[in-house]
Formats: sequence, structure tokens, C-alpha cells
Amino acid sequence: MVFMVDKHVNFFALQKACEKPGCPLCTIINERIDRYIDGMLFEHISDRTFRAQYRAAGGFCNRHAEALLSYRDGLAVAILGRDTLQDYLADFKKKKIRKRKEICPACAEQLRIEKEFLTFIAEAEDSKKAKTEAADSEDIPLPEFFVKSQGLCIQHYAKLITYAKKVPKWLKEFQENRFKALEERTSRFIEFSAWGRQQDFESLSPADKIVWKELAAALRGNVSH
Repeated sequence: MVFMVDKHVNFFALQKACEKPGCPLCTIINERIDRYIDGMLFEHISDRTFRAQYRAAGGFCNRHAEALLSYRDGLAVAILGRDTLQDYLADFKKKKIRKRKEICPACAEQLRIEKEFLTFIAEAEDSKKAKTEAADSEDIPLPEFFVKSQGLCIQHYAKLITYAKKVPKWLKEFQENRFKALEERTSRFIEFSAWGRQQDFESLSPADKIVWKELAAALRGNVSH
């Protein structure tokens, strides 16, 4: 199977995200969840099915509910919030809190995006095998630009392993070599931070002196919503 995507929305979204710092999938999620919430407030506030799902979930989770504060559509936020508040008031009156039948709609959308893109990435063949069908095509194989990025964060690579039937060799080597290098740099940072190792610590590169920040970002990812 030759992997080459011509004008495929996921392909170009990944290509653009790989040009930015951090996990490419986290970048895509931040952009798409922003659009999702904005579209939800504008288009779905009068959609009874959506409002029922939103209400069944008890609204957004804390993380996504905080994002609502940055949007200007106060009326939409008020309408959705009142539905949730009324349910809580009814529960308080009964002295029994209902069990939620749905998860946060934005979380559900995020899970969908993650699975779609992680499966897509896992299907990409090695750059050497990926050839364009059109001689004049300017597209490049996904692996070729992906390995120039900072790669997936730990959380997304772990999810990719659960979603993919098989992790391609190029991706496994790229991701796990990066994580191993990060572990080695972190161990060196810890060792050189010991008392009496100041000279060794000063020999570290500027990036290695703050490798703990890189480690924290890799473990958590940079999804802002």
C-alpha cells in the first residue's frame, strides 16, 4: 500500500501543525475544539437534540466550561447554563443527585478527533515507500515532515498504541527514541543538580538546564481546553 494523501484535510492539518512547537495533535485539538465550542454556541443553541445531550452531561467539564468565559455569546452560555442549573436545583430539592448519562460534549468531540488523527498517523508508511502518484505533485509523505516536528506527547502516543493495530516502524523509532533521549537528559539533570555538582550543572546546555519543563510538557501535552 502506497501512502500518499492528495488534498486530504487531515494530511494538510497535520502538515501545518507539525510546523508549530509542541505535540501536533495537541495543536490540532486546541484549534478544533475552539471552533467546535464557537460553532456550538452559534449554531446548536436552538438544537433540541444537542441541548438534551448537553443537559444529560451536566454541561461541560470544568476544563471546557472555563473556555466559555472567553466567548462573547453570553446569551447562548446563559441558556445552556440555566438548563444545567435547573437540573441541579431539582436534584437539591429531591436530595438526590442524578447520574449523568453523557460525557462532556467537548470531551466527546476531543476523543473523536484524537482517534481519527491517531489512526490516520498510524497508517502512514515509511517515507522511502511513500511515493506520489502525480509526477508534478508538491506533496511530501507524512513521515517526512512529521519527524521534523516535536512529535506526539506521551499521552497521545500512548493512545495511538491502543488505537492502532500496528505501530509503523518509522513512528515507533521516532517517538520512542525521543522519549528515551528525554529520559537520559532528565536523569543527567537530576544527577548534576546534586550538592557539589555545580560545575557539572553549569556544563549543561541551556535547554538541558530546564529539561524538567520539557518533561512536564511531554507528559501532559499542551491541550489548552
